[in-house]
This record gives sequence, structure tokens and C-alpha cells, in this order.
Amino acid sequence: MSATTPDSKGLKLTNTLTRSKDDFIPIDADNVRMYVCGPTVYDFAHIGNARPVIVFDVLYRLLRHLYGESHVTYVRNITDVDDKINARALRDYPDLPLNDAIAKVTEKTANQFHADVKALGCLEPGFEPRATQHIGGMIAMIQTLISRGHAYETQGEVLFDTASMPGYGGLSKRNLDDQKAGARIAVDAHKKNPGDFVLWKLSSAEEPGWDSPWGRGRPGWHIECSVMSEHHLGKVFDIHGGGLDLIFPHHENEIAQSCCAHGTDKMANVWLHNGFVQVEGRKMSKSEGNFVTIHDLLATVNFGGRKWPGEILRLAMLMTHYREPIDFSVKRLEEAERLLAKWPAVEASDAEPSAEVLAALGDDLNTPAAIQALHALAGEAARDEGKLAVYCATAALLGVAPVIVDTGDLDVASIDARIAERLAFFEAKNWAEADRIRDELVSEGIQLMDSKDKTTGKRVTTWEVKR
Repeated sequence: MSATTPDSKGLKLTNTLTRSKDDFIPIDADNVRMYVCGPTVYDFAHIGNARPVIVFDVLYRLLRHLYGESHVTYVRNITDVDDKINARALRDYPDLPLNDAIAKVTEKTANQFHADVKALGCLEPGFEPRATQHIGGMIAMIQTLISRGHAYETQGEVLFDTASMPGYGGLSKRNLDDQKAGARIAVDAHKKNPGDFVLWKLSSAEEPGWDSPWGRGRPGWHIECSVMSEHHLGKVFDIHGGGLDLIFPHHENEIAQSCCAHGTDKMANVWLHNGFVQVEGRKMSKSEGNFVTIHDLLATVNFGGRKWPGEILRLAMLMTHYREPIDFSVKRLEEAERLLAKWPAVEASDAEPSAEVLAALGDDLNTPAAIQALHALAGEAARDEGKLAVYCATAALLGVAPVIVDTGDLDVASIDARIAERLAFFEAKNWAEADRIRDELVSEGIQLMDSKDKTTGKRVTTWEVKR
């Protein structure tokens, strides 16, 4: 298909920018481009963070099927410079220099995120830029915004001038005049407008910082995604995704920065946002005692008194439409588990996925309808071997259902060596590293089983391929 031939491939998406469900027509069908906001690596990802990762993984898989694997570019960033990271580093490693402590926090948290999302069955994005790799680009964009009259320096900060952009608020539908009416004068005294936001702030000697025309400092949160997305996807790209909580201020401010820096009327053509996640009917928070990380669910027994495999967590998320709020509960997980128990394991298949499932996904990623159709197909595949290939291809498109692992391809020596390394970490009481190795193996389909030697009382670990 020619890059100049617009083709929606039957895919409709609900665009937050237009508040309507429209045909998706890529800018260039030979390079469909999508950016999704990734984690700020100061803490393990919670179950709310898991939802956009899973949702946009399904969209990524669908786009690859429609346009070809080599014709889709998916970027998901990692924010590794942030005041929350600094605070966590000071709390967890008070005896280390701050920069060393920050390195430990971000490395540990990013590694855990990767293990978690792999266990959830998510494909790796094509690019995963880190904010600290793009500081030079951020400084350059801020300079452009200043030169074009969209930003100003004040009291050691560089701020974006929201009044300089007539269309500011177009994504969130927020009115700048309303923000002015509710502004607190004491807080905003150094701002031209109450809604102006930080592009660059000064760093103390102890804080992470980079040299800039405005002094040694660090970027604001919003500028990071504007620069990373432009670097990999260009000034205007197809799809920008994230959670509903990011519409304002993060995504609104990304649009302001990017459009004003590049002289465009858009940053992305389509903006997609997934709904909120509650836990057992309540807003998730540490004060409520219902703050649940992906790692908790995969590795501990503090949710419903048991651990939950990644394929169950993934299916439970997809049983609700991405735009709707979801109540993440033990009941929902048990329902997903019952469904999976009825489905055949998935083998590699070159068959075309079910037309019914493709139609459901093409209707604004209607995963509940897709799963219902897949469930019916699983029943047919169990009775008719001729349907099995279609079922396998369809389940793979959604990234659900247990996968048959070819034990002949396993590196048994490597698995045994990593288990021995894990046991050594237990002996050294390094629980975090022991858990990391277990999580990595689980994500690769290797289930560990711990017991005690009846003679020595020492820990013994066996393993099996997870079906």
C-alpha cells in the first residue's frame, strides 16, 4: 500500500481531542507512529499503571496486524529525573550521595517494571527513551519557546506562558479565565498567569542537574515527553496515549510546548485515554490500605490470599472497555481465571485471526466483545481441531491464553544457574535480588517451587514450564 493512500483498515478510535469516534487514518501507512507515557521510576508500578501498558499493547498488536510489524513505531518513555525520585532516593539510601542513591532507585525500579510488564504478556516497545538521555533536546526546545515569545525566565525558573497560545486548553476543555479566578496570589506571584508551568528549574548542589543558559538545573516533567516523542516520531504523529489522569495538566501542556515550538496546530492526531482503576470498589491509595503493585499481585499472597499469574491479570483488565472505569477485585480475577481454564493452550499459528474479534477490536478496541468472541472460538477449537489455528492466532493478537513452551528450546543450564544464584541471594538475605530473579524466570514461563530439604532444612528450588 502506498504511503500516500489513506486507509483506516476499518479501525475506529475515540479521540479525546475531538470527543468523537472516528476512522483512524495514519499520516503515513508505512510508518504508523504511537507514543505512550511510561512510568516515573521512583516506585514499583501499581495496578493502575498496568492498565495503559496492557491497553496500548493490544493496540500495538492490532496496528502491527493491520499495517505490518515493520510499519509501526511504538515509543514508551521512562521518566528517570523527577523530584519524587529524589525524595525516594533520600529516604531509601540516606548514607549515599544523592546521585548514587538516585541511580540505585531508578535501576531497581526500572528493572522491576520491565519484569512486571513482561509477565503481563506485553511486547517491548520499539523505543524506550529515558528523560536523562534527552536533556540537550529539552534545553534546545526551551530556548526555541523563549525566542518565540512562549516562555519566560523568572526567579530562577523558566515558565511556559499559557496566554501566548490561543488554543491552550483544547484537549481538556479547560478555560484559562476559570483558572485565573481560582488562583492563589501568594503561590503565583512570580507567574504571568496562574496556569503557567515550569519548563526548567534550578538545582541545588546536592540535586541532579545539568548546565543550561539559565543555570544548573533540571527539566520540568512536561517538556520531557514533548522532546522524546519528537525525537523518535517527528513533530506531528498519529497516536498519543495514556491514562485519563494525564489529560490535564500533562498532555495539555505537552501539546502547548510542542505546537508552539514547532509551529504546528497539532502534536498528535489522535489522543487516547484509558479510564481509572479502583480496587475492590474504592479509590486506590496507601491511606486506604488498598495500594497494590503489579509485583505484589504476581509474587505475594496479600491480594485474595494468593498470587495471580500475569495472564490472569491481563485478561481481567481487558474484560472492561479501556475507556470505562474498572473495579479491580478478587472476584474479577477469579472470573478471568475460570475463563482461562476453559481455553486451549496457544501454539504458534500463521492463520488469520477471527474476523469477529478483529471487528470488535476495530470498534474502538472493544476488548470485552473480543474476549466474548474468543471464548466462543475456544469452545469450537476444543471440539474441532480445524478451528484451533484460528483460535491460536486470535488469542495471540490479544496476548491472552496460556502459551505452550517448547522445552527443547530452553537453556536448562542457564535456568539452573540463575536458580543457584537466587539461592545464594537468599543465604545473603538479599531478598530483593532473589525476588528479581524469580520474577524474571516467571516472565519467561518458568515457575519456581520452593521447599525445604528434610535433612538439612535448607531451601530447595525446583522448576517447571508454566502452561
